[in-house]
Amino acid sequence: MEITGLVIKSTGSNYEIWHEGKVFNGRIKGTFRLKGIDTTNPVVVGDRVMLDLPEGETTGWITQVKPRKNYIIRKSKNLSKQAHILATNLDLALIVVTPVLPRTSTGFIDRYLATAEAYSIQAGLIFNKADLYDNDVHDYTDELISLYQKVGYPCFKVSALQPETLLKLKEMLRNKVTLLSGHSGAGKSTLINALIPELQLKTAEISKQHLKGMHTTTFAQMHPLPDGGFIIDTPGIREFGTLNFNPKEVSHFFPEIFQAGKHCRFSDCTHTHESGCAVIPAIKKEIALSRYESYLSIYRNEDLYR
Repeated sequence: MEITGLVIKSTGSNYEIWHEGKVFNGRIKGTFRLKGIDTTNPVVVGDRVMLDLPEGETTGWITQVKPRKNYIIRKSKNLSKQAHILATNLDLALIVVTPVLPRTSTGFIDRYLATAEAYSIQAGLIFNKADLYDNDVHDYTDELISLYQKVGYPCFKVSALQPETLLKLKEMLRNKVTLLSGHSGAGKSTLINALIPELQLKTAEISKQHLKGMHTTTFAQMHPLPDGGFIIDTPGIREFGTLNFNPKEVSHFFPEIFQAGKHCRFSDCTHTHESGCAVIPAIKKEIALSRYESYLSIYRNEDLYR
């Protein structure tokens, strides 16, 4: 028999598929990967799929992926296939940010946010591990929060060890399918444990030698939230390369640059050198320099993995 189900876990070669309150196992045949699919993972958590299931069995073959409404995709470094999809069919994409241990760069943040904009996904930022901040880090974090809130992105300063800091975040997550992404060591698993205590996901300490996170989540998985909705946990990522952006459209994915660009003399202004550009004079006023630098790096296809 053939059923339609939701992919809730992917280990790369095997998939868990939820259908009418039951979980089935799915696999894909080698030929499935060749049918116009140029990503490293043709089936992704969040996908709705058709599963050919032998009578009485709990394991079958995935025969079809239903059309996706959206997805978050990044360029894969050092892989023959150049694209990797993090998750599909999302209502919300949140990036877990840590200003220290490990530090999340504004370039990484902006590439993630621009990708969410490109695929029409609401995005936001979670500044995690607030209990570890000293006064200088709190001030720096507040500056970033002010920057991104001004652009229009919801921001949350939280600590998994301080439940009262999670209340507004829980409200945002309610009844949504939300992707959590960020560097290894940013505390995604600890944060999810605080949101869904019964999960008890594995966590690990930061590497003292390199001040970088150590992978604890090794595959993508969707978890139901107590108050409704789902959260998708993904392995930590060290770099975020944007994929297939048309240079003429990059400014569309930076809301404040797009708005300022409406007042440029030329409709095809690249906001790099043109006379009559309205974006360049707005830098450091309405547009943060870090955001403009991120725009330029994507526009010029530079620093893909910073």
